[in-house]
Amino acid sequence: MKKIVLMGRSECGKTTLTQALKGEKIHYHKTQYINHFDVVIDTPGEYAQTHHLGYALALYSYEADVVGLLLAANEPYSLFPPNITCMVNRDVIGIVTKIDAPDARPERAARWLRLSGCRRIFYVNSRTNEGVGEILEYLREDGDVMPWEEK
Repeated sequence: MKKIVLMGRSECGKTTLTQALKGEKIHYHKTQYINHFDVVIDTPGEYAQTHHLGYALALYSYEADVVGLLLAANEPYSLFPPNITCMVNRDVIGIVTKIDAPDARPERAARWLRLSGCRRIFYVNSRTNEGVGEILEYLREDGDVMPWEEK
C-alpha cells in the first residue's frame, strides 16, 4: 500500500481519518507530534498553521508516496495557497472532511483544493466511513489484499 501523509489545519479531521483508514474505533485525540504509522503519517495542524513548523511537513512529504491535503467542509477559508502542489514531487490529493456537518459546503472546499492544484478530490465522513474505502482503493498497489477481501 502507498504511504500517505495527511496535512491540514487543527481539527480538520486528520487524526479521525487516520483512525478510520486503520479501521480503529473513532475517538478524539489531539495530535501533539508527527505520528508515523505503517501507511499513514498523521501531522499536527500547528505544523501547517505555523510558518517555521511547516518545514517539517516538507521533510515528511518525502517519507510518503502521496500527500493528502485536508479541508473540512465547514472551514471558512483555505489554508493552502493556489498552485501549492507544484512544490511537491509526489501525488497530491485533496480530501474534504466533515461533509456531514450542518454548515458543510463540500463543493466550496473541493474548489479551494482544486485551486491549490489537487486533481483528485475525495469526500469523507470518517465517522460513518463514507469515502474511506475510496481513499484505501486509491492507496492500493498491485498485490495488496484489503481487509474486507481476506477470507
